[in-house]
Amino acid sequence: MTPLGTMRRRRLTGLVLLFALLLLAGMASVALGSRSLAPGTVFDAVRDALTCPGGPFSCPAQTVEEQIVRSLRLPRTALAVVTGLALGITGALIQGYTRNPLADAGLLGLNSGAAFLAALSMYLFGFTMPEQYIWFSFAGALLTGLAVFGFSSLGGGKASPLSLVLAGAALTAFLQAMTNAIVLLDPAALDTYRFWVVGAVAGRDAQVFWQVLPFLVIGLALAVAAAPGLNLLTLGDEVARGLGVHIGRSRALGLTAVVLLCGAATAAVGPIAFLGLIVPHLARIVTGPDFRWLVPYSGVIGALMLLIADIAGRLVARPGELQVGVMLATAGAPFFIALVRRRKLVNL
Repeated sequence: MTPLGTMRRRRLTGLVLLFALLLLAGMASVALGSRSLAPGTVFDAVRDALTCPGGPFSCPAQTVEEQIVRSLRLPRTALAVVTGLALGITGALIQGYTRNPLADAGLLGLNSGAAFLAALSMYLFGFTMPEQYIWFSFAGALLTGLAVFGFSSLGGGKASPLSLVLAGAALTAFLQAMTNAIVLLDPAALDTYRFWVVGAVAGRDAQVFWQVLPFLVIGLALAVAAAPGLNLLTLGDEVARGLGVHIGRSRALGLTAVVLLCGAATAAVGPIAFLGLIVPHLARIVTGPDFRWLVPYSGVIGALMLLIADIAGRLVARPGELQVGVMLATAGAPFFIALVRRRKLVNL
């Protein structure tokens, strides 16, 4: 087998192993919590939910254990998987387009845009439930992404990595100031906002999952389509143009994927720190700089990390729990420092 074939087989094997670990983590997420359930009970509850005559989850729960699995843990697990997938891919794409190994969703102001409109909806309309303010949060990330891309294209007519970072930093500072002003004006908005901003998959029902799923699917498809062009863009705009890449179209495709993925995930669970920063560096250990592999690896690793952090948050403070955003920030900072010390960050 050629070295290229060996590398491809190694990457495929690694991806299969990661999917297997993700499946095991999903099973643990449904079984573990403040009230641990036997594997047989979990299996029966999931089977009954999926085989309802009227469609999945249409039948009422018959026992308390079935209610816990179907109404709480299954939606929570599904939401953790899809948002972790989205945030991992977002981190890989942003680091590629900005050529910055320390970039994450906050660098382009997407988190700040989502936070601003979420806080504004809480202040103006008194929203307290995630399914109420989720659309405002998503719209904030979407509008901020459009604004960053538009501002970075002024003058020279193209959005370069440097102009993207500068526009994102300027909008982040402005939106954070506006958000702080809103939550200081209204104690009720502050109470709801601080629960959202810490980052959590708890307290979200199946409705939130179905609301964000279409945007995540579209964003994932765009991310996969953008990966080959991003490989060439990392060589430099002039080289990529010489190889036939339409710079503006390729960058717009990838940034649209970033906005959809990050906007939907942040709207659903709040801004999750460190995930988009750490995950691409872990993925590069296996994939190298090839975005055709880096994108799926980052997605699966992101989903796995978020799910494990959520499970750990339920177990360390039983019968209470710690939000997944707190767990990832607590474990992510020293982990990333260790990663930097042991492995030189890739130059993008």
